[in-house]
This record gives sequence, C-alpha cells and structure tokens, in this order.
Amino acid sequence: MQRNNKASLNSKTSPGFFKVLKAVFGALIGVQSEQQRQHDFSDKNPIPYIITAIVFTLIFVFTLLFIVSWVLS
Repeated sequence: MQRNNKASLNSKTSPGFFKVLKAVFGALIGVQSEQQRQHDFSDKNPIPYIITAIVFTLIFVFTLLFIVSWVLS
C-alpha cells in the first residue's frame, strides 16, 4: 500500500532535469515517440519544457551564426 502511494506521488512531482532535456531534444530533432509526447504533455507544469526549448533554440541559432560568420571570414 505504501509503495503505491509513493509511486503516485512521484508521478505528480515535477520532471527531472534529464527527463526534460531528453524530451526537448527529442522533440526538436523530431525523433520523439507518440507515447513519450503524450507522457510529456501529461505533466502539469510546462515551464521547464518551454525554458529548455528556448535555451536549446538560442544555442542552435547562435551556433549557426558563429559557423556562418567563421566560414565567410
């Protein structure tokens, strides 16, 4: 009985750092499964996913800008 309560509490807590990284990276490159996407959307708080996606996107854009400016110089 105690174990079931503990499992249900863990499923309602915020997602871990590596879980968010894995979910966002998989979504950005397009290899995330439908089951994983449904699991990510079942989380109550989307803020960690949004912040991580924005950071990944900014890193990607600035990396491309750096590579282009390096190649053109």
